Amino acid sequence: MSKQYESLAQQIVKLVGGKDNVNHVYHCQTRLRFKLKDESIADQDALNAMDEVARCLISGGVFQVVIGTHVKDVFEEVEKIVGPLEGKAVETTEKKGIVSTVIDFVSGTFQPIIPALSGAGMVKAVLALLVTFEMISAESQTYYILNFFADAVFYFLPMMLAFTEAQKLRCNPILAASIAGIMMHPNWNALVTAGDPVEFFGIIPFTLTTYTSTVIPIIIVVLVQSYVERFLEKWIPQAVKLVFVPMLTFLIMGPLALAVLGPIGSILGNYLADFFTFLSTTAAWAPAVLIGGFLPIMVMFGLHNGVAPLGVMQMGELGYDSIFGPGCVCSNIAQATASAVVAIKTKDKKTRQIATSGSITAYMGITEPTLYGVNLPKKYPLVAAMIGGAAGGLYAGLTHTHRFATGSSGLPAVFLYIGDNTMTYFYNILIALIISFVVTAVVTYILSLKFEKEPETKTIEKVQVNKGEILSPLHGKLYPLTEAKDEAFASKMLGDGAMIQPDDGKVYAPFDGQIVTLFPTKHAIGILSDDGIELLIHFGIDTVNLDGKHFTAFVEQGQRVNQGDLLIEADIKKIEAEGYLTQVPVIITNSASYQSITLSDKKDVNYQDVILKVE
Repeated sequence: MSKQYESLAQQIVKLVGGKDNVNHVYHCQTRLRFKLKDESIADQDALNAMDEVARCLISGGVFQVVIGTHVKDVFEEVEKIVGPLEGKAVETTEKKGIVSTVIDFVSGTFQPIIPALSGAGMVKAVLALLVTFEMISAESQTYYILNFFADAVFYFLPMMLAFTEAQKLRCNPILAASIAGIMMHPNWNALVTAGDPVEFFGIIPFTLTTYTSTVIPIIIVVLVQSYVERFLEKWIPQAVKLVFVPMLTFLIMGPLALAVLGPIGSILGNYLADFFTFLSTTAAWAPAVLIGGFLPIMVMFGLHNGVAPLGVMQMGELGYDSIFGPGCVCSNIAQATASAVVAIKTKDKKTRQIATSGSITAYMGITEPTLYGVNLPKKYPLVAAMIGGAAGGLYAGLTHTHRFATGSSGLPAVFLYIGDNTMTYFYNILIALIISFVVTAVVTYILSLKFEKEPETKTIEKVQVNKGEILSPLHGKLYPLTEAKDEAFASKMLGDGAMIQPDDGKVYAPFDGQIVTLFPTKHAIGILSDDGIELLIHFGIDTVNLDGKHFTAFVEQGQRVNQGDLLIEADIKKIEAEGYLTQVPVIITNSASYQSITLSDKKDVNYQDVILKVE
């Protein structure tokens, strides 16, 4: 199924430095994520220039190649090339800062549990709909059963976090989940409910705290466990590790969790819950406005991976998320709308195609293709989306809108706002999204009037010429070929022709024909006319040394062209700034096939002027 992406995968691996430069590769919904030995040898410019790549960037210590929603198929081919990397030692020259390290840890711990939280939230949404439309009663056994279907994920949240955090910290995830099981055991909960003092060996007091549905305590416990486990692995003989490492881990971490680490985490969790409550009552508008307005910037720098888990933490503490979810969905709908307006306004077919497909995926909650393919390059749609996202977020914040589960942040996410046996939050998020849509659409349209310029035409008016006549491929001053500042051209060693000192860098086809040669450096192009004239257009003297820099090609070798089609474009000012002459020899390389070659006596020539005639 992924075979069609084999060539693309080969190009990407080559441009990131080859398979030997890849320590690890994985993918998310839209991106290939590489851990490279040496990021400096990866060619970001070449990757960004590829049509199949929306954007290449380095964020959070990861070399990211944004592909789109078909990234899984591309990844399959990449994986075949780089080979199995599981267990491969990671030796990298990369040094991550504190912020990148924290974001990497937090995202690695929370992201794997998102599907479970999303599924549980959708079950709660279905349950709320059933109650709202009086299909079941809140007192029925069906309600009771469906409710614990959803609550199970949140009840055992510490166990899932223990597992994913242990994977991130490279300690034993089963042991970590078992420690979480100790903290959530029914017998411990019974002791907490009884309320009588608990002392371990009659000496160590255990603080009576429940840990179900909590987040902070288990994160602290597993962090300490990772060090304890490494210490035991190092000092216990190999022959008895299988028995003694787990046993001692339980005996050390159990008391530590219930006596010290768990209570500390519980206190921090209470402070966090107080902070969330404060935001919800005092500054409910702030999180939704900030996320709604600045989420695209956060995504570009990978900061969203550190902010999104706050919503999960709030959900664990309070049962809902008003920190991240509302602003995120408003931002995504705003980005999708900005891209849709661009698709309507732009005259460029490629941009329209990218904007159309990108807006559809963004409406479903995946914004990277449209962010990196349209909104960021054009800038004005990004500004409009940030304004629209903030406007929708403001309404969501002021109305205390919150979601009851995490998951996709596109249009399907509106069902996550059904809960507490009420439709109020559902209606409010719909209004917030309508505000984001309308504001973004209006602002994008207004800005497009200024910034959405008509694309420069790639053809000019075709004129009638007689057989054997060659039109000027450039606008400029015409000189005999002998005045070229290159002996090979001036001596007519390569054939007779003309020399043009161009006024601009656009080179158009002087006749109908076929591109027979297009140099990789794009500084020279060969055309064969339908009459058999072989013409070489060489832009500049010694410009081959620029290796394609400052040149853009609009055709490919083997392509058929018509008179007036734009062939190549050169940035004259930049070429001259690098010390190169911009004279353009126009040479008939099969001059020997003709009895005479006549140069026009015009000095200033345009694209419709005949400069050479062969007989």
